[in-house]
Amino acid sequence: MPQAVVFDLDYTLAVPTRDRETILQDAVDAVGAPSLSREDYLEVHGRHLTRESREPIFADLLADRESDADPAAVATAYRETIADALEPLPGVEAMLADLRTEYRVGLLTNGPVRAQRDKLETLGWEDAFDAALVTGELEAGKPDPRAFEAIAAELDVDPADAVYVGDDVDADVTGATNAGMTPVQVLLEDGPDPDSRAVAHVEQREIATALPAVLADLE
Repeated sequence: MPQAVVFDLDYTLAVPTRDRETILQDAVDAVGAPSLSREDYLEVHGRHLTRESREPIFADLLADRESDADPAAVATAYRETIADALEPLPGVEAMLADLRTEYRVGLLTNGPVRAQRDKLETLGWEDAFDAALVTGELEAGKPDPRAFEAIAAELDVDPADAVYVGDDVDADVTGATNAGMTPVQVLLEDGPDPDSRAVAHVEQREIATALPAVLADLE
């Protein structure tokens, strides 16, 4: 029987109302920085999962373009633009509250501290979890087992007694599996196919209604 349920944040519990490519373009336009592709951003972001802010990410991206735009200003603009476009998936706030009556409920999200903590503040979710960790605060990001072990320790459970819910195959399904947690994959429209290592698969827009039943089956 699971004792804890741990969630990813982006695209698992909350989504932007506009696509991320547009959000990124709006942010760089706001400070007069050159255009940046979402693909390039994600590649560099993956090298900076244990940072305080996105400034090093944009410093690397702008250096490649020989731009004199301020990386800190771009990071601030991007953070604020995302916050303006972020919303919870239907029913997840009530789901989290209900789950906390039966399980320890945690959050483990990849990214710089300031960026991810700002999202939780924007959503009003600072107290929505029994423990919430951002990999910018840790020694390693997902899929490194140390990230999953850290949230298990915060929840005071063994990783084997925790279910991890996330959409990213590499970071979430692979990471949770290798850390000894039980993965549940969130399926996105036009996203990755269901991974056989996940014990269950739930559609993104149906997570609030589908996940409790999945957890009950694991008991």
